[in-house]
Amino acid sequence: METTPHTVVVGGGVSGLAAAHRLAQSGHRVTVLEAAPRPGGKLAAERVAGVPVDVGAEAVLARRPEALALIDELGLGDRIAHPGVVASRLYSRGRLRDFPDGHVMGVPGDIAALARSGILSPAGVLRAARDLVWPATPVRSDVPVATYIGIRMGREVVDRLVEPLLGGVYAGRADLLSLDATLPQIAPSARTERSLAAAVRASHPRTTAPSAEPPPPLFATLRGGLATLVDALAAQPGVTVETAAPVRELRRTERGWRLAVGPESRTRVVDADAVVVACPAPEAARLLRREAPRAAVELGGVDHADMAVVTLAYPLSAFPAPPTGSGFLVPAVERRTIKAVTFSSVKWPWLAEELRAVHPGTKTVLLRCSIGRFGDEAVLERDDGELVDLAAADLADICGVDGPPLDSHVTRWEAGLPQYSVGHRDRVARIRSALAEQEGIAVCGAVYDGVGVPACLGSAAEAARLISTTTARRRSHT
Repeated sequence: METTPHTVVVGGGVSGLAAAHRLAQSGHRVTVLEAAPRPGGKLAAERVAGVPVDVGAEAVLARRPEALALIDELGLGDRIAHPGVVASRLYSRGRLRDFPDGHVMGVPGDIAALARSGILSPAGVLRAARDLVWPATPVRSDVPVATYIGIRMGREVVDRLVEPLLGGVYAGRADLLSLDATLPQIAPSARTERSLAAAVRASHPRTTAPSAEPPPPLFATLRGGLATLVDALAAQPGVTVETAAPVRELRRTERGWRLAVGPESRTRVVDADAVVVACPAPEAARLLRREAPRAAVELGGVDHADMAVVTLAYPLSAFPAPPTGSGFLVPAVERRTIKAVTFSSVKWPWLAEELRAVHPGTKTVLLRCSIGRFGDEAVLERDDGELVDLAAADLADICGVDGPPLDSHVTRWEAGLPQYSVGHRDRVARIRSALAEQEGIAVCGAVYDGVGVPACLGSAAEAARLISTTTARRRSHT
């Protein structure tokens, strides 16, 4: 008689693979069902100019422990790489500018530094400075980011500082994104502090001690690309990964769960003791509609943004001066096609080494451009060649890049980023509450606790813990 619990994970992105790994460690036999031809979800790499480069997530936040701990656990610690440079810039009012010192996700704490940056007009700086003298505007419930920050500091701060940074993370709009869910560093101040700038400034204590250690790196990746994490996870013992295996239906049975898997013409049945739903919200809503309708309704209310990553290789000679920073952001109010640029071979020294090995005697710059914002997906209807041309034109205008790229690759992420709209945290709580009524099912992924890789890994670990607890309790009563 089979005593090892069998858990099916629906979705083979990094969240699903991590949940599968944790479940296998706790003694489960795990099957991962991924609808796409490859596992990994938003972790993917392609060869551009002869070297592997991430075309989805390219880094993990190092100050959260989940990702680096997993990398070490999988024996990949010797491949961890940190950025060679981290300073990014902002294109505003006709030129590239440095971010003002002392900001938190674009919210300025030093009005004088804001004025020196030139990012805002003089009128915009004066409007931001009102925050220092205005009465408190306490927030008693979740509100859009733009509402609170706009009231305190004005629209220019929202449009030219905060939204570009949020757009880089969520491809979203500050008018719609939740203050509580997307700016947890700021939200408590909205409830307790009079001045937002003063609260931000207080969160940046300055140390002048000569012995102070330099801050640890904020970001990390893997040599060969962050996408190589997928291969390591998929190869873990106790886990079977099936690709091109869409799940058509999910039903409760007397002993657990039954899944209909595969194309309609040759659907097969897979039985499981438990299920982790680790696919994007629209698919999760469809699968849960029959057995957990309240959770399905909530998931169906989550919007997503489409986006594309255009990776380009240029000879160094195409630049009027060698790029020195990690990249730059472009506010939507500038009406450019690109919203962000990363100078990948400048940011990641290992990538520059790969380029030198493949192209000895020549100097090549590899960069990636992000395109697409929520509610403004029309540009993504262009074909790949047009997206490359549009990105190249923006680079020519902003950076002075001359001539066509040596190589290019376009990656499209349909419904790539969930939108954390107002009330998102409450929505997630309702989803989990509805699923708590069902035994042996859990959810994880970017829609719940954060879109970054460490947050997804945390979500996966919690889903695996819930399933392991449930199956252990069930076995103790049989």
